[in-house]
Amino acid sequence: MIDKHDIRNRIAKRAAEEIQDGMIVNLGIGIPSLVPDHLPQHIKVMFHSENGILGIGKSPQKGLEDPMLCNAGGFPVTTIPGVSFFDSATAFGMIRSGYLDLTILGGLEVSEKGDLANWIVPGKRVPGIGGAMELAKKAKKVIVVMNHCNKKGEPKILQTCSLPLTAKRCVSMIMTDMAVIEVTNQGLLLKEVLSPNTIEDVILSTEASLQISENIKIIH
Repeated sequence: MIDKHDIRNRIAKRAAEEIQDGMIVNLGIGIPSLVPDHLPQHIKVMFHSENGILGIGKSPQKGLEDPMLCNAGGFPVTTIPGVSFFDSATAFGMIRSGYLDLTILGGLEVSEKGDLANWIVPGKRVPGIGGAMELAKKAKKVIVVMNHCNKKGEPKILQTCSLPLTAKRCVSMIMTDMAVIEVTNQGLLLKEVLSPNTIEDVILSTEASLQISENIKIIH
């Protein structure tokens, strides 16, 4: 049985495959922060963080953390050659000006139209919207990484989001512990299934309707 840590890294590794050489990429907290650890060495990328870093590297080895270096979630990071530091106003100026090629965010819910809810659960204490709204609307591509179902076993990919939205029609791809789904103008397209799950498992765990790609892949 795959444990939670391995599942999170499996999702992060798949998300890293969407990153192309030369991109500027922003990473959300949680699973997205694991993406740099799975980036091939030949891919040169500048990872951006809202707290004012451009040039984040892999996670530091335990015991070698720099207390002065962290990402927007407060977790320790390393840097790469060419790194730059700036204030949060400049960091958000980069986002709002459309300079980010890609953002990889966590999600609470995604609708079949690509609406994203990822910042609040009514009645629960959470960090708040942060930069998610700007990232969702201004990055050239938005990938959401998350578990396919919540802790109650309920689908998180829905016909219509029930939670307050972060942004409408912003998500390009959804990557979960079960599948890779592309958001298209014709609806949600199931492109990959992560074993040991089956196509039928994914359909049953998704409230929104899914179209099945003619070239669907089973990822082992």
